[in-house]
Amino acid sequence: MPSDIETLDSLVGKYRQLRQEIAKVIIGQDDAVESLLISVFTGGHCLLVGVPGLAKTLLVNTLSKVLGLSFSRIQFTPDLMPSDITGSEILDENRKFRFVKGPVFANILLADEINRTPPKTQSALLEAMQEKYVTVSGRSYPLDAPFFVLATQNPIEQEGTYPLPEAQLDRFMFNIKMDYPSFGDEVDIVKRTTVESDAAPQVVLSSDEILAFQSAIRRMPVPDNVVSYAVSLAASTRPDGEGNTLAHKYLSWGAGPRASQYLVMGAKTRAAFSGKYSPDSEDVDAVATEVLRHRLVLNYYAEAEGVSTDTVISELKKTIRNI
Repeated sequence: MPSDIETLDSLVGKYRQLRQEIAKVIIGQDDAVESLLISVFTGGHCLLVGVPGLAKTLLVNTLSKVLGLSFSRIQFTPDLMPSDITGSEILDENRKFRFVKGPVFANILLADEINRTPPKTQSALLEAMQEKYVTVSGRSYPLDAPFFVLATQNPIEQEGTYPLPEAQLDRFMFNIKMDYPSFGDEVDIVKRTTVESDAAPQVVLSSDEILAFQSAIRRMPVPDNVVSYAVSLAASTRPDGEGNTLAHKYLSWGAGPRASQYLVMGAKTRAAFSGKYSPDSEDVDAVATEVLRHRLVLNYYAEAEGVSTDTVISELKKTIRNI
């Protein structure tokens, strides 16, 4: 059985292979691809936010192929019911109830436009995301491991949408903003997608290998100063904390302990991708914005002054580093 160091060493090569295979289909979006891979090897869920046409769905589909994982997609609509996600019991030909699994029983679940369905249906994912099983008619059914929810959301078209509850937002490790491609990337996209192409990504990993990498990353040691920095950064977002002047001025609500956990876990995975055996404060900084941006609630002063959550996080990082 390989040691943790040997496992982490092999992860560096696998990470490069994953990036190469994904790049056969996805042009650009390097930051989003890295964040998705960090969440996968950490075992977290992701919310991808971007306007239509940025290949959010294609990226998730490609990710499932190169990881060798089962993939399921749910198009969230106003009439979607919880049983459409989890599954339901039916009366079979023998007059006995039989559970028919819903699309949530997959390694990667794409929740497309998750904010287009009412909170009752959105909450059907809560148990699955946190506990990794679903309960139907009093019986619990475990989900396959590994299990990830990758949800997409359109930031500009708000008519007919339902904001995600704070409790559900907190279950997502990352909030990834996908931006328009650069001019050069868009030229490459048009050239590649307007001709016949046989580019097909190859499978790089299996589910067992992913679980082994996740375990090795979880056992990775973290210096006390890095843990303290992550906790200090999360605590600085809480308006009622002593000395949290910026948070008191611009925020109504800050990040909870789950943010501190994800800051450390995300830093560990990013360090592993870089060939390091332990994370540092720079790794925490690198994942901080995507961990924190959906956990902060701006107040009226921030909205009046046009201050964004990303701006607040950037200033908080500078403040904590200088203490």
